[in-house]
Amino acid sequence: MTTTTWGSIQGREITFPMEVNSFNAATLGFSVPADAAAALLPGDRFEIAETAPGTAQLIVSLVDYRENPWGDYNEVNLGFLARPVGAGDDVVGSFVYRMPVDQEFTCLAGNQVMGFPKTVMRIDATYTDDTVTFELLDGEQSVLRVSLPRAEPVGAPTRIDTSSYSYLDGVAYSTPLAMDMASGFVDAGDVEITVGDGPIADELRSLGLPTAPDFCAYGEDLGAVFQLGSPL
Repeated sequence: MTTTTWGSIQGREITFPMEVNSFNAATLGFSVPADAAAALLPGDRFEIAETAPGTAQLIVSLVDYRENPWGDYNEVNLGFLARPVGAGDDVVGSFVYRMPVDQEFTCLAGNQVMGFPKTVMRIDATYTDDTVTFELLDGEQSVLRVSLPRAEPVGAPTRIDTSSYSYLDGVAYSTPLAMDMASGFVDAGDVEITVGDGPIADELRSLGLPTAPDFCAYGEDLGAVFQLGSPL
């Protein structure tokens, strides 16, 4: 496998492919109004991939990175199934419109190297024997809180190849990646979602949250490989 060196940030060398050896994650999907979703995209560069007429799919990924070259950090990934403007209907990836993380280095690297709209916020991941709770906070103010069972896997995770789209400082990006999809399935009725206060919370309310997800999957000790992305 050929290794590409991007450069360094804060004295740490950045190389690709970047292999993440272990993370825990909850992934939730919600059917939301396509017009409300489109309002959160740079409309001249990306468009919603509708899952039904007038319907978009909001993807919420709550991630506790355990072994990651960029740190053992927590992340809240908010995005939509979307495609670059002008791409064929068969082109579908996830456009990330918000990506709070709780450490500075991964924020800088994500911004400078991959064009991800990372910001530093407090993110707590709290475990009991049976449940996990992710909470995004702005200072002491709760923005989003999601609690769910730590579902046991029903089989090995499925690794999917996809593209993550993003937009930062006027530049659109595409990042290829391969990521394990968890096989622990959670009943929608067992997911507790609280939307708090602040701009992100207001955006989620504009999409109809809090509401039960269409699906929820949870997994532990998952893996992923990120390639060096490029501007579109």
